[in-house]
Amino acid sequence: MIRSSGLWSLLAAVLFVAPAVGEENTSDLVTSLSSDVISIQSNFTGTEIVIFGQAQNFERQPNDPGGLELAIVVEGPPQDITTRRKGRFLGVWVNREAERFQHVPSFYAVASTIDIGELANRNILDDLGIGLNHINLAVSGVSNVPLADRDDFREAFVRLREETGLYSEQETSIQFLTASMFRTNIPLPANIPVGEYRVKSFLFKGGEVVSRTEETMAVAKIGFEQITFRLAQQYPLVYGILAVSLAIFTGWLAGVIFRRD
Repeated sequence: MIRSSGLWSLLAAVLFVAPAVGEENTSDLVTSLSSDVISIQSNFTGTEIVIFGQAQNFERQPNDPGGLELAIVVEGPPQDITTRRKGRFLGVWVNREAERFQHVPSFYAVASTIDIGELANRNILDDLGIGLNHINLAVSGVSNVPLADRDDFREAFVRLREETGLYSEQETSIQFLTASMFRTNIPLPANIPVGEYRVKSFLFKGGEVVSRTEETMAVAKIGFEQITFRLAQQYPLVYGILAVSLAIFTGWLAGVIFRRD
């Protein structure tokens, strides 16, 4: 969390931050993060980042349908994720159909100044991937799911990710502190995946993107958690042997300590 005094200092400093280069004009939108590195330790229970900035050469007019609006998207590293549907087989619930989504964001959060559907038309939102209904969820070529049921699997995938806090949509959550300076908070759950995150900001005017920026943020484990994570990822056999050995040793030690003579 950033204290109010510290936030105003950071907001003042953002005027001197050079924006990232995008396809649209980036000179009119400047953004920055409260932290570009999130460290995960054993006592990590989640946190939040503050995204703030300024829309230069623009002044937002409240209740102006053709005025200035913002959307900010935070995306985690892509993953391949399988969603399964259970069914009864001989009286037992087992996994039946499964859909595999490829290269989808492991984490996704979007914040906006107004309802996402009012930012722009559907085609623009689909192209930019703004909003849970507009994420590109590509499926694998091999699937045992009937075409008529694929929308159900997509909805189930998004719903399950929302329940775990890994996907979120916060409409009307970006606050304008002045006519051009803004801020918003993005919650990061305890189960957030590690890796490089992209923070994309879009400035809309009259339903069109007039400026955009993109920044990166790292989520990383540190200390003993980082050692065990790398060991499990890079040397799974060694990690498995060590885990089993530790479990056997712990069991033996407990038997020695609590053994009755």
